[in-house]
Amino acid sequence: MLSRIRSARLRVDTLLRSRFCPGLRPGRRLRLAVMLAALGAVAAVHAVPGPARAVEIAGVRFDDAARVGGKELQLNGAALRAGFLTKGYVAALYLEEKARNAAVVLGTPGAKRLQLRILRETEPPAVVRAIRQGMRDNHSEAQMQALATRLEQFGRVLGEIGTAHKGDVINVDFSPQTGTVVAINGTPRGRPIPGEDFYQALLRVFLGERPVDAGVKRGLLGG
Repeated sequence: MLSRIRSARLRVDTLLRSRFCPGLRPGRRLRLAVMLAALGAVAAVHAVPGPARAVEIAGVRFDDAARVGGKELQLNGAALRAGFLTKGYVAALYLEEKARNAAVVLGTPGAKRLQLRILRETEPPAVVRAIRQGMRDNHSEAQMQALATRLEQFGRVLGEIGTAHKGDVINVDFSPQTGTVVAINGTPRGRPIPGEDFYQALLRVFLGERPVDAGVKRGLLGG
C-alpha cells in the first residue's frame, strides 16, 4: 500500500506541477499530491469487482451459478472432451464453494452439479461403458463391489434417457437430501440414487488419479 501511495504521489505531483497548478508552492503541491494518491489507493482496495462473466467453450455458454437442493452453487470450471477429429461434450462442475484441488472437491460434502452439454449423438451403452471403465480405473475391486448395485441403477437411468443428441443438456446433481438425480433438458429421469459415496465415485471418473481426460480434469478444477 505505501509503495503504491508513493508511486501515485510522484505521478500526481508531476501532473500538478506541469499542467494544472503551476502556481502552487512545492510544499502545498506535495500535500495535495499525497492526499489524492491516498484517496486513489483506498478506492482501489475497496473497489467492488464486476460480476463474473459466464464461461463459453466450443460455442456452449455456461451459467455462472446453479441451484441444487436449495443451495446456490458456483461454476467451478468447464472443459471440452474431444476425441480424434470429434467433439463429444462440454462438461461443467458447480460447487457450493470453488476449489482448485480434486481431493478438496471429492472430500467436501454438500450439493454439487456435473453438467454435460452434448456435442454429438451418443448412445447410452457407450456412456455406461465409459463411466464403468472410469470407475474401475479409480477404485479398488472392493469399492466397485460396494458400488455395483447403484452403478446398475445409474445405467438404467441412462437407458431411460435414450440417445443423447447434439444440444442436449444432462445434469447429474447431488444433494444430501435426495442423493444423485439425473435430468436431461430439465426433466429428471429414474429414481434418485442414494449415497454421497456414489456421487464421489462418479466425480472420480473426471477428477480421480486416472481421469477420463487430463484436460477435462484441469478445466473442471478451473485450470
